[in-house]
Amino acid sequence: MAARLYCFPHAGATAAVYRPWKEAAGPDLRVVGLDRPGRGSAARHPKIGDLPSLVDWTAARLLADLGEGRAEDPGLRWATFGHSFGALLSLAVAARVAAALDEPPACAVLSAALPPRTQEVGDVTTSLSDEELLAKIMRDGGTPPEAVSSSAMAGYFLSLMREDYGIRAQYPSQTGLRVDFPLALVAAADDVHVPPERMWEWAEHSSEPCRRLELAGDHFAAIRDPREVLALVHENTTRAADLADKGR
Repeated sequence: MAARLYCFPHAGATAAVYRPWKEAAGPDLRVVGLDRPGRGSAARHPKIGDLPSLVDWTAARLLADLGEGRAEDPGLRWATFGHSFGALLSLAVAARVAAALDEPPACAVLSAALPPRTQEVGDVTTSLSDEELLAKIMRDGGTPPEAVSSSAMAGYFLSLMREDYGIRAQYPSQTGLRVDFPLALVAAADDVHVPPERMWEWAEHSSEPCRRLELAGDHFAAIRDPREVLALVHENTTRAADLADKGR
């Protein structure tokens, strides 16, 4: 049974980070990267600076894409994946889409992200100069040096990061977000930013049992090598399709 996996990028990134996933996903799982407005494939759309409006806008895009897919394949399943900054946004959007369709995602994967109640309050970048922010980002890892190899590229990248930190500053408002579908929680053993024990705390945002997947590697382990994540999504979308068939 075919499925679409809607992927939400980390801070400062575009959906291009998921291009290598498309071949790895195989023919039955289509990876769809969801860019935030004003960048990447959504560059022509006006930027959105408040979280509720961003959730509304992104959910509408997901619903439109899924609707197009189901026009050709009514049994098409849907799933979500959000990494780091993209995790909470993916969950908020999944909740909105599930309510609109009266249908939960076949799989909702959250990766390498602190739960809302443990997020820093306020935008930590407002007090940092561009040089200080860039130094912080490079210390955190995950940003290829070529992405900031010129002053123009570094300036663009930093503008994206500041926009995303502005959204992230609103994440504590989502402490009460709860869903009635299970979550798949992905952590990396050597992630100094989000240790596995902090990642597992996302379970409090679901009324259902949550699955845990611990990878070897650092904060970006799931992005660099998605094989275990994609296998988990395949497993869940196949199970959802089987349950739907039995219900007919």
